[in-house]
Amino acid sequence: MSTGRLEAFSDGVIAIIITIMVLGLQPPHGSDLQALRPLAPVLLAYVLSFVYVGIYWSNHHHMMHATKRVNGTILWANMHMLFWLSLVPFVTAWLGENGGAWPTALYGAVLLMAGIAYAILERTIVASEGRDSVMARAVGRDAKAQISVAVYVVAIALAFAHERVSRVLYAAVALAWFIPDRRIEALLGE
Repeated sequence: MSTGRLEAFSDGVIAIIITIMVLGLQPPHGSDLQALRPLAPVLLAYVLSFVYVGIYWSNHHHMMHATKRVNGTILWANMHMLFWLSLVPFVTAWLGENGGAWPTALYGAVLLMAGIAYAILERTIVASEGRDSVMARAVGRDAKAQISVAVYVVAIALAFAHERVSRVLYAAVALAWFIPDRRIEALLGE
């Protein structure tokens, strides 16, 4: 099967995730800039989550561009990743509205599981297309992904003692991935 339907479905789910997140934002109850102050945690959580979802969308786009065909295993690995991403609006709202150790830890747990699911999707594509495929050559050992997972684990544990440090670590991982991964583009000559 070609990647077209998988890409279209994934794009639709990701668009819905972003829509749900933005619909969760409530306007302030005043007309001056001071009215935004109590909403700062909600807005910051939204921005961070929007960046994360955008990073997944961008990298997924590149991944599918490097993938020749999909099979049932790839479809289910993709659904697994989308499942974890679909929880981002919930944990974003909880973190933004309340803060605290548990919302901070659960936010990180969802990011961790989405990262693991993305890695599973990568490995599933490599297994299907072979070790000489564009995807296999582009991904390699993927040290940045492994470091990201380690940082998530540390940040989740720190949420119960230093929740602000956890949030900074989540933002640091997003910054590390914010610059698009050019490995696939380089191999495809784009």
